[in-house]
Amino acid sequence: MTAARPDVMKIRYMLLHAYGMGGTIRTVISQANAMAAAGHDVEIVSVVRRRGEPQFPVDGRVRLHALADQREGRRPDSVGRRIRRRLRGKIVPAGESAGSTFTERVERAVIDYVSALDDGVLVTTRPGLNLISARRTPKSVVRVAQEHMNLAAHPDSVRRQIARHYGRLDTVAVLTEADGKDYRNLLPDTPIVRIPNAVQVAEQPLSWQEDRLVVAAGRLVPQKGFDLLIPAFKQVVRRHPDWRLRIYGSGPRKAELRELLKSHGLRDNVTLMGRSARLGEELAKASFHVLSSRFEGLPMVMIEAMSHALPVVAFDCPTGPRDVLTDGVDGLLVPSQDVDALAEAMVRLIEDRELRQRMGAAAIVTARDYAPERIMPLWEGLFGELLGRSRTPSS
Repeated sequence: MTAARPDVMKIRYMLLHAYGMGGTIRTVISQANAMAAAGHDVEIVSVVRRRGEPQFPVDGRVRLHALADQREGRRPDSVGRRIRRRLRGKIVPAGESAGSTFTERVERAVIDYVSALDDGVLVTTRPGLNLISARRTPKSVVRVAQEHMNLAAHPDSVRRQIARHYGRLDTVAVLTEADGKDYRNLLPDTPIVRIPNAVQVAEQPLSWQEDRLVVAAGRLVPQKGFDLLIPAFKQVVRRHPDWRLRIYGSGPRKAELRELLKSHGLRDNVTLMGRSARLGEELAKASFHVLSSRFEGLPMVMIEAMSHALPVVAFDCPTGPRDVLTDGVDGLLVPSQDVDALAEAMVRLIEDRELRQRMGAAAIVTARDYAPERIMPLWEGLFGELLGRSRTPSS
């Protein structure tokens, strides 16, 4: 990558729902804002729109528009049921986690949009969009696919399509070295780059590791493993009944997790807090952060917690935690889905404030590697290099 600042670039980011909540949405909007602040011509394309306003701030210099406005509900596709069955998944495979959003109408809107492009950079941000771009975006456009989830987390139907079509892309950007290795094994002739997501680090409130409080955060879905964290924290409470756990986030497993808390008798010690617009302040109140995920891409909330001087207890799940944490330095890694080991690691930090403080100080240093001023020049350099290559006449 060239270190020199490239000329003004036209960059389009495509999100499935730029008006929604979630780590990928926040990360991509932050990238777009940073590129606009650097003087580039930036647009965010939301495939669907189901809210009036975006949930994350969008720089006024960034153009934002949607392909399918669904604020009044999803419009039925105009073709009959039998034809829909035949057409469904024509490009987007059925196993794509957002497959239900890619109706024929929505998929056609994406295809029509990308097919009409003729210049600049198009950044797509999930497998369904990456596959459409690979197959329908003209070669005159630099096609960058971002993967925000690790390859192994995709079902076989999606991985087969990735193996078949991602080779047409100009580059595939992944979040971790481990995931980069997996993609290079699958796509040996495709450029794979590792660029982690950025996390705001400067001027964050810091934890003093004083309060008897542990914080976890994420969507209330099986991936995040809160059904494993709750029984682990029950073991903690037996030895330290004055400690509390707060879980921030919303999702479809809320009722199930409430029942789990009830069955374990933890409703006085563990609270499902819902979403918070001030998560940073809530993190700073805690003494450490716990990540109980079954798998990750790059755990952004974990890095954000580290920026608040929080040590981390995490499952050594694929992928992400080990790419960020150094076990015993800025956090503790335990075997994936080992509830007893997770409980013991939490107890270890609870019983040793000096260790929490030492690891918290190291965590800040680690988090600085993900600061925007370190990450955004990597994107700027990559886009500039790819645009320069695309403008070079072939011999």
